[in-house]
Amino acid sequence: MRKVLKIIAILIAAIVALLLLAFATAAAVPAIQDPPIDMDNHGAGSSSVAPATSGLLREFPPTTETADNPTTPERVALGRLLFFDPLLSQNDDVACATCHHPDLGFGDGRATSVGMSGVALPRNALTLWNVAFAQSLFWDGRAASLEDQALVPLTHADEMGVGDTADMAGDLAAIPEYVTLFDAAFGGGAGGVSPENVGRALAAFQRTLISDDAPFDRYAAGDFDALTPQQRRGLALFRSGATRCFECHGAPTFASDTFRVTGVDSDDPGRAAVVDDGVAGAFKVPTLRNIVLTAPYMHNGSMATLAEVIDFYAAGGGRAHGFAQVDVFVNPFDLNDQERADLIAFLYALTDESGLPEIPAAVPSGLPVVGRVDNPTRAEVALHNTVSSIAATTTGRPPQTITVQPGETIQTAVDRARPGDTIEIAYGVYHERVVVDMSDITLRGVPNATGEFPILDGENRLPEGVIASGNNFTVGNLVTRNFTDNGVLVEGATGVHFHDIVAENTGTYGIYPVRSTDVVIERVTVSGVNDAGIYAGQSENVTVRDSTAFGNVIGIELENTLGGEVYNNHLHDNSNGILLVLLPQLTSKISSGARVFDNMVENNNLANFAPEDATARIVPPGTGILIIGSDNNEVFHNTITGNKTAGIAIFSLTGTGAFNANELDVGPLAEGNWVYDNTFSNNGFDPDPAVAELGIPAGDILWETTGANNRFDESGATSFPPLLPGDNWPEFVRNAYGNTWRVLLSLLG
Repeated sequence: MRKVLKIIAILIAAIVALLLLAFATAAAVPAIQDPPIDMDNHGAGSSSVAPATSGLLREFPPTTETADNPTTPERVALGRLLFFDPLLSQNDDVACATCHHPDLGFGDGRATSVGMSGVALPRNALTLWNVAFAQSLFWDGRAASLEDQALVPLTHADEMGVGDTADMAGDLAAIPEYVTLFDAAFGGGAGGVSPENVGRALAAFQRTLISDDAPFDRYAAGDFDALTPQQRRGLALFRSGATRCFECHGAPTFASDTFRVTGVDSDDPGRAAVVDDGVAGAFKVPTLRNIVLTAPYMHNGSMATLAEVIDFYAAGGGRAHGFAQVDVFVNPFDLNDQERADLIAFLYALTDESGLPEIPAAVPSGLPVVGRVDNPTRAEVALHNTVSSIAATTTGRPPQTITVQPGETIQTAVDRARPGDTIEIAYGVYHERVVVDMSDITLRGVPNATGEFPILDGENRLPEGVIASGNNFTVGNLVTRNFTDNGVLVEGATGVHFHDIVAENTGTYGIYPVRSTDVVIERVTVSGVNDAGIYAGQSENVTVRDSTAFGNVIGIELENTLGGEVYNNHLHDNSNGILLVLLPQLTSKISSGARVFDNMVENNNLANFAPEDATARIVPPGTGILIIGSDNNEVFHNTITGNKTAGIAIFSLTGTGAFNANELDVGPLAEGNWVYDNTFSNNGFDPDPAVAELGIPAGDILWETTGANNRFDESGATSFPPLLPGDNWPEFVRNAYGNTWRVLLSLLG
């Protein structure tokens, strides 16, 4: 017996020695940390659309003009002639304008372009309208400047075929008129006519191709009559949580320098052919400015009409054809024929050719210049777009209170309003969607004698109850119910106040501020939504208080949001009570700084009923408070009880198993979170299989062990790991402890 005990003691000592050795080794290894965030460009809140007057009226970003290539009249004039001159091609038969014709929206009207000697090219010609604002060029983003971009097609063997740019420069230098023009543009001298200056001149010309005075722009500036009623309906659809067009095609450029997988049937690798971590099949988000002039569509020109494009997205993009890795914003939605026509009518309102350059009658080389082309879409534009000469009516009278009259729609009353007004909604049931595109507006219901709020009922066919984009917007004293996508959506605004709202069965979200700053949500009750009841996305400085959420997938969610307070709320019988999360491929690259306190979080064990492809599917049922990839949050003084998987869980993005490494454009780790002084009971009693399969015990607190500087100061809480690093531990010990557990878990795995 003594011998056995001695052997056991030796084994225990050996295990302890190994653990100590592992800890000592881990202590010597620096903690794995996310790269620092550029706090001047984090992208959260209305700063992501700044400088902006409201969610619709936004200033264009600075152009990409560089110090060594200022846009001067001389360079623009030279660049215009070069753009139309076939001399820049090997066989003197292809000009830039061949594939980027002004009359075709600076496209060529073909599915894919045709290069030198009739060679078919693999991609559709991208428009050059507003290319001055683009940071990534070509469908795959291979060029970062217009100067670099300009020389790519010149030297491509199948496009313009110039084998030696020095020979091209020699051909230009042999023409006296070009020598004079280059001297005027670049100061003369031996280097005046050069390949580099050809690129600079072409870039300077392309930076003048600005489209910023479409009917939409006039509407956003306050000219309400600049859009037809049909186009206003289409704008509401464009911004709705159903279509989510605005997520990628945001004003003012209606483009993005991000790369998305839509699932268009193609073997083209897209971004993956340019960068090592690029996603296969991802392509740049093109501008929708002058989109109606540039058919056909998509990177391979496979869709002849905008109706085809809309139907493709309505079916869920490539998901309908078996593509698995389609962007998170591409999800199925339903449109009837009228709504489809409304959305297309809005796209016509993005047309502005006031900056259309004149095609030169001749070029210095004497070679033929492309002729004018009849684009029949221009006649359609004239039919769709009104010509409004009414000046912006944003001032001129003192604020008023406008009351919805008997038999009148709420929208009719809103349309009479001006900034500073209050719209009062008399008690009743209204079957409509309300759009508010002005700043300084209050929309409030007038309760009946028994205190009941007026009701917006979408009858399970309308996508949203309220869509707003103006700053200093207040909405309250309302019931929104039976909408297919959202109860109330506010986008790109500063100063938003939601109060005393009941949202029932409103689809994806109940209350939905996105890309907004200084948001207060209070005394709100949300139930029956298949994502987050109260959701703040890509926002900044958000307060959620005194509210209740039940029967949802997620009760309250702060996604890619900077700064927030979530307190005195009751979250019960959801799949997850509170979620703080950082997701990839969004404008905002940060989720940080929330304080979650004094909440009752109980019995959040509802089966996750989010749509199959929705991001909310990553949430395991039975979690009280869940932190995924989010940093520097405080969770304290909450009562957390009866959540079957875990009371509080902290995971990295990669730990969820829902994201591929090459999708991640954000730091995936949850770091710097502090959990303390919460009250726990009866958590982790029946973990969801997704958590149970990890092979680690659940309880009040479940920490994945990744992420530096997470601290837990809880007495009596059950947890994994059984011992949690506290705030009073030295930082190097906390990080070494996490390293040790990761080593042990990898050995067990």
